[in-house]
Amino acid sequence: MTRYLGPLIAGLALALASSAQAAQCEGSVVVGDIDSGVLERDIDGACIGDLIGSDRDWRSHGEFVSHVARNSRAWVRQRYLGAVERARLMSATARSRVGNTIDVRILAFGDFHGNLRPTGTRTVDGVLFDRGGAGYLSALVKQELAAHPNSILVHAGDLIGASPLLSALFHDEPTVEAMNEMGLVVNAVGNHEFDEGRDELLRMQFGSQAGGDGCHPIDGCTDGDGYDGARFDFLAANVVDEASGKTLFPAYRVVEFNGVRVAFIGMTLKGTPSIVTPSGVAGLRFFDEAETVNALVPELRRAGVESIVVIVHEGGFASGGINACDEASGAIVDIVGRLDDAVDAVITGHTHQAYVCRMANRNAREILVTAGSPFGRFLTDIHLTIDRRSRDVVATAASNVELLFERGVAATDPAITALIGKYDTFAAPLESRQIGSHADTLSRSSNAAGESLLGDVIADAQHFATRDAGFGAAVVALMNPGGIRADFAFAQSGAEGDGNITYGEAFTVQPFGNSLVTMTLTGAQIETLLEQQFVGCSNGQPFDRVLQVSAGFTYTWDAAGPACDKIAPSSIMIDGVVVLPDAEYRVTVNSFLADGGDNFTVLREGLARTGGAQDLDALESYLSAFGTVDPVAYPQALDRIGRQN
Repeated sequence: MTRYLGPLIAGLALALASSAQAAQCEGSVVVGDIDSGVLERDIDGACIGDLIGSDRDWRSHGEFVSHVARNSRAWVRQRYLGAVERARLMSATARSRVGNTIDVRILAFGDFHGNLRPTGTRTVDGVLFDRGGAGYLSALVKQELAAHPNSILVHAGDLIGASPLLSALFHDEPTVEAMNEMGLVVNAVGNHEFDEGRDELLRMQFGSQAGGDGCHPIDGCTDGDGYDGARFDFLAANVVDEASGKTLFPAYRVVEFNGVRVAFIGMTLKGTPSIVTPSGVAGLRFFDEAETVNALVPELRRAGVESIVVIVHEGGFASGGINACDEASGAIVDIVGRLDDAVDAVITGHTHQAYVCRMANRNAREILVTAGSPFGRFLTDIHLTIDRRSRDVVATAASNVELLFERGVAATDPAITALIGKYDTFAAPLESRQIGSHADTLSRSSNAAGESLLGDVIADAQHFATRDAGFGAAVVALMNPGGIRADFAFAQSGAEGDGNITYGEAFTVQPFGNSLVTMTLTGAQIETLLEQQFVGCSNGQPFDRVLQVSAGFTYTWDAAGPACDKIAPSSIMIDGVVVLPDAEYRVTVNSFLADGGDNFTVLREGLARTGGAQDLDALESYLSAFGTVDPVAYPQALDRIGRQN
């Protein structure tokens, strides 16, 4: 292992860390989890603890005892050990569970979102590190999988979708191909797997099911060759086809580790239909996560499976650091609280948080619940200790590791480097094209009222594209904050964030390819729309979703107000004129919102709909016309939405 991991992986149970400690031959010999009381010492260049091999993959306890007996007898003859010390060592060996259990190692990550390249940098003690990156990640994962005989790589959803241009331009085929090379075994579907609809997701898994090249049915083979699909399994235990009554993908995969079988149940959040384009999930039903898991337990037990891991694209929030779980909250707390006692661990995603928790199930037994932050920046190292006789998990442990790779030093996987280079050749001319400029960072971070500078700019761009009579005659445009995926970064020097806005950067900010829709709403419907931003009023989320609004549209909401009554109607204005309940107004939103996405159901009632440009094209046209965007001088920046209390 190379320097890029260094002290940043403290607490991770990697082979190098354990061998480095053993090489010092300090303390006493520990057999499994039992201190033998025998002092460690060097025997022909190795420590006794290493030579015993408690962490090896023994087929039985008897095999391990025989190994220690044989070696310790030789050490007594060679006078490395005394007879009393050997007796103590054998006593600890007999009392240990080594060989009675098997250690299964799970390397987990989630919310990768097609981020094949590193997503930013960090300087530590003057050394430049890349954050994430598929080339680095693959080299590390392959090394760790090879070093541990019973290991597996899994992903907790949103592997694809909302991806940077390098992956999205080719319908995320590059990401699937990278994961094939990396050795991914299962991916629990997330909401973003459905961004391009059911048929496209099936193509992601299977490539072409009727011969042919497996390429996109409209765009074809934009990379010059065919597409064979994923060699790993998409899992979707709670996603059922209404027509057939069958799950869209398998509910679980059972993996055997040296005679012990472990089931991995995979699923997405039940609220997926409310946060993706409705057409993308048409004909599918999404069921409760805990109820789905519990219903599968008897089936797995009949098959002789006692060790069960759930991988769910739903999560929560916690404070205290990436390996802590202080003040845990969110949907996952309720889900775990209703799980059958047969579930041994839960790997989560969706909220882009990192935590390692112990949460109570329905029997009040605390089980391991983990999450790693997104974009390939973290890897969760999970260990399951499984009893060979009962075939059930008897102990669990986990640690999150932030993946910082020293640029120019850390190893990369040549196969992934070649894959990225291949797609770079096709994408580079489009990606590097300049479409605008800015004088400082345009941030998607919101103020207390829920408004962001970048949200203002994007809403203005959409109004600019649809304000003329021939393009919709819109008087206001509104943008969902979840559709803004990154900032336009800025730096005074260096190649990254130099003040130029490229098409590739814009695509990273708005990667969904939504088209603009202008519709007629009454003032009363606009008020309902604004109320639906907040929890308890059809929002369907554990947090508020404040829409970004174009210049000239203003209103105030009361944080202390009751659900569906947080907006004072008299505060809703367009160019300083109060919006009247019975009057009609032309409003622009993207196609995701127009279909009722994010549970803004009132938008389905909009009349006289007019289609418009793609959202990214609208942003490019606006940036070209506006000139350099200066956050300090931007019109009505962060002054459109007011908040009381």
